[in-house]
Amino acid sequence: MRIDVPEGQHPIEYVWGDLVPGIGMAAANFSLSVYAHTTLGLREFEAARLRIAQINGCVFCLDWRTDRDGEKVEEDFADAVTEWRTTKAFDDRTRLAAEYAERYALDHHGLDEEFWERMTAHYSQVEIVELSMSIGSWLAFGRLNHVLGLDSVCVLPGS
Repeated sequence: MRIDVPEGQHPIEYVWGDLVPGIGMAAANFSLSVYAHTTLGLREFEAARLRIAQINGCVFCLDWRTDRDGEKVEEDFADAVTEWRTTKAFDDRTRLAAEYAERYALDHHGLDEEFWERMTAHYSQVEIVELSMSIGSWLAFGRLNHVLGLDSVCVLPGS
């Protein structure tokens, strides 16, 4: 870890809560809201989330699988996300969610009209904003946890 955590303190709670309580709690609430209030389908949600986890290299995020009422994506879903361009396991919306996540993280200036035509053909404006906010959350907080070395001890509250 890159941050000194006092003995007996939980690293995530200490860094996100005690060190920067005004920012950390707001960030944690935003992160939790992405899961609690999403209207996106599980497969699109997980395709985007896992693609960001793969790009960030966040250990916890790579192992995490979102559970919705006892339903999770299939065991080999993460492999399909890696191969989002060619996998037969994805419909157009799921493939587009993985593509958007990758391009958002690695080439946001390259999101051209052709991409947006495909995106708006499959997603409503509300879904696009929600997916964008979700991807932004995962990119920022997964990367933060990885860079600070917290991802190996990360546990989401309520898990």
